[in-house]
Amino acid sequence: MALGNFPTPVERIDASGERLAGELWIKRDDLTASPLGGNKVRALEFLLADLAPGEEVLTAGGEGSTHVLTTATYVRALGGSTRAVRWRHEMNPSALRVAARAREIASVVTAAGPVSGLLRAHAARARAGRWIPPGGTSPLGMLGHVNAALELAEQVARGEMPMPARVVLPVGSGGTAAGLALGFAIAGMGTVVAGARVAPRIAAGRMRVLALAWRARRYLRTLAGEPIPAADPSRLEIIHSVYAGAYGRALPGAEAPASMLFRATGLALDGTYSAKAFSAAVQLAASRTGCTLFWNTFDGRSA
Repeated sequence: MALGNFPTPVERIDASGERLAGELWIKRDDLTASPLGGNKVRALEFLLADLAPGEEVLTAGGEGSTHVLTTATYVRALGGSTRAVRWRHEMNPSALRVAARAREIASVVTAAGPVSGLLRAHAARARAGRWIPPGGTSPLGMLGHVNAALELAEQVARGEMPMPARVVLPVGSGGTAAGLALGFAIAGMGTVVAGARVAPRIAAGRMRVLALAWRARRYLRTLAGEPIPAADPSRLEIIHSVYAGAYGRALPGAEAPASMLFRATGLALDGTYSAKAFSAAVQLAASRTGCTLFWNTFDGRSA
């Protein structure tokens, strides 16, 4: 189901007068679609491809989940309805706004925490017309992020940006990082996926992302009927230093680089995901050689 407008642009961040060291670019996945973009649109193109009018979709996520909001937005646009099981976590201003918008367009129940939330979602699946897991992270949904990696490879080949030494993005449910790692392997790119962990290690650790990439490769190999290169474990890095101790908790010190990006580009970041990842991208651009690409997964229009 064509929901997005691709390719999304790549731009060098021009921060004249700012304290920005190294070569830093941005991939504008905030522009994947209208009225609401972000990285989740890529997965939803596959996950909602055969949605029938009137069909109900069940999904789950944190109380401030952009996945829940994006899913409900496009399910409604396609004539369906969304039930969402959410769970409480620390909230920041952008997460509060996302949560409020999701309540307007989805039928929402809220659990005390992720374990009870996932148990409630599992119990509700028996009555659901269609189940989409948290973050849209499934072998089918990850095909959208494999495509994203191939899209970037084409942009590099056209000379729109240099080959990035690393791509920095937030890692929550892990599907975007896993799909990019697999896609870069298919494209023959040596780019490192540097995931800024924004969720507990059990959901966003390195072994979890590698396992997801393996599942996506197996699924794609079955569909294609031909060999598929494996994601290179040496080209996946998880950055733990920006987590801040809890999902949804704003990272102390991330406000300064986020404000710098806003002054340079007009882009607003969120405290749960993108501000943490951009803070990591700024640090890596300053401390390592080669081009650093920040993959902006958050659409500021959602908050």
